[in-house]
Amino acid sequence: MIRSWRKAAVLAAFPLALAGCGMAGTSGGSHSAGSASPGKTGTAGPVSVHHTSAGTVLVDAKGDALYTPAQEMHGKIMCTNGCTSIWPPVTVDPGTSVPSSVSGASGTFGTMHRPDGSTQVTYNGAPLYRFALDHTPGTVTGNGVSDTFNGAHFTWHVVTASGGGASKAPSSPSSGGNGYNY
Repeated sequence: MIRSWRKAAVLAAFPLALAGCGMAGTSGGSHSAGSASPGKTGTAGPVSVHHTSAGTVLVDAKGDALYTPAQEMHGKIMCTNGCTSIWPPVTVDPGTSVPSSVSGASGTFGTMHRPDGSTQVTYNGAPLYRFALDHTPGTVTGNGVSDTFNGAHFTWHVVTASGGGASKAPSSPSSGGNGYNY
């Protein structure tokens, strides 16, 4: 019953996320493909670390937790099109220098080119994303989420400061969820 409620909540939020994407795409100079809300558009600011219920994790300048799917940990971008409406990529303007390290994080930062031509921030070679349903800074609700977009299956993990994805979802009732199909 709880899983059905979570799935219904995500599915109910999905049209709103898509509507936000359409608005973000018409706003003029923003190139962050598929950002799901006006507060999560534009380029990525500095990445830092923050202690959450899932441990010490990477967050963007606004405090949004950062994620990577297990299927992209080796740097192959599979989250495109509709996937980026729920999982907006962390991007920077072309030619922007990204520091290779951040205080408190043991991994290495870099960038890679996305299929749409934008430049995505990476951590230990894995592309970084936000979760559109994390509505407040420091919230980690996408850890352990499994979903499917255009036939590609993803399992998402919040990125820990030690350099990997957290292995399981935190225990809060609003976290995680499995089997979402978009």
